[in-house]
Amino acid sequence: MQQATGCNIPGAAQAYSFNITAVPKRGRPLGYLTIWPAGQPQPAVSTLNALTGTVTANAAIVPAGTGGDVLAYASGNDIDLVADINGYFAPPASAPNPMSLYAMEPCRTLDTRQDPPGHPFTGELTVDVVDGRCGLPGSATGYVLNATAVPAGALGYLTLWPDGQQQPAVSTLNSLDGAITSNMAIVPTSNGSIDSFNSNPSHLVLDISGYFAP
Repeated sequence: MQQATGCNIPGAAQAYSFNITAVPKRGRPLGYLTIWPAGQPQPAVSTLNALTGTVTANAAIVPAGTGGDVLAYASGNDIDLVADINGYFAPPASAPNPMSLYAMEPCRTLDTRQDPPGHPFTGELTVDVVDGRCGLPGSATGYVLNATAVPAGALGYLTLWPDGQQQPAVSTLNSLDGAITSNMAIVPTSNGSIDSFNSNPSHLVLDISGYFAP
């Protein structure tokens, strides 16, 4: 992780916030994928499962192991592994702008099935979180969300990112089989809004359970 190209992860990072995506080879089932700190025994837990052989993503917070590394184990069949990092945890003195996590009662901030225009969308959608129904403070610099895609058919991918920034070449979740699919996401913000992108028509439901702020 310390040498991840372009990610600029400091050596003081004690844990990473990941979005982990398993891409099973030739659609073969993946029993489970486990991610854990390097230098520790493999735990008897799973990070995600893909028994149907479809592309599957899940969020994970993983402590940094020996040398800052993490280990991955895939059971059953070969996969490609995509690890997107969207944050890290470190001592306050080592971070340029340290933030704290504030938990809250889960609140639905968006449901395109009910909110105008009330039909699946394709492409980009901006979501005004701070002025929404959940009463988030303007000082929030990031949101902890559960994102649920309700596709009209096969959904290649859904991506969430900070409003005002360029869309990143990562996915938050995938639903190639058209199933309702959820994943946690930690999304920064500089103006109280975030952006979303659907590669194919889908509804989007966003439930917020916490936020980061000074």
